[in-house]
Amino acid sequence: MERRLFIKRSGVGGFAIAIVPGNLFSQEIRYSMEELMGKADIDLYGEDINLRKEAHDAFVEMRKAALADGIDIKIVSGYRSFDRQAVIFERKYLKYTDDGMEPLDAIEKIIEYSTIPGTSRHHWGTDVDLIDGNPSVDGDVLVASKFGTDGPFEKFKLWMDENSEKFDYYLVYTNNPKRRGFKYEPWHYSYAPLSRPMLKTFRLKNILKQLKAEDFLGSDDLTTEFVKIYIEDNILDINPELL
Repeated sequence: MERRLFIKRSGVGGFAIAIVPGNLFSQEIRYSMEELMGKADIDLYGEDINLRKEAHDAFVEMRKAALADGIDIKIVSGYRSFDRQAVIFERKYLKYTDDGMEPLDAIEKIIEYSTIPGTSRHHWGTDVDLIDGNPSVDGDVLVASKFGTDGPFEKFKLWMDENSEKFDYYLVYTNNPKRRGFKYEPWHYSYAPLSRPMLKTFRLKNILKQLKAEDFLGSDDLTTEFVKIYIEDNILDINPELL
């Protein structure tokens, strides 16, 4: 078991992460902050799938369709709890700071691909990292070049480009050269009918305050300006179909 490492926080104020349409405030908030941050027990479905029921059922149908075309869709990562995300984040934070990087520089490096704990879309039970299980692949499978021309997952990516949205699964971090935040992830898909309203609820929350209330390594180093940019670039600058 990996040992969790913590540092004591100092409380500061925060801010809401985006201005949203006024009529959203009149809608019922369906999701608690606990579940949006991966800290609540939620019902997850499917062996080695671990998605909310609606997302699970759509994924199963998509996988069946892909199998008929010779693609064996496999989930590398589905639901991820706050604690699991914190382990990933803290391990990288220690590596980079032990190598001499300043704390915010280390966090900047981490968030090229990994989220700050409590802000991951994988907390929601709607998002998955996917590959084709047919090719034999050495090393890390979640490498963008492996999904491109002549890569082992090229056929998978072409199939997903043509078919995933039929099942309401959308690529989150596209290769749009104008997009900021997380780097291109041709493996990360989101079930839009659930993730859209979850993101809308999440946008209403005071995220800085929530993060400063946590005791993960690096939480004390987060500044108002850093989190503001992180929200704008990493959380909101995504596939516009998911906003």
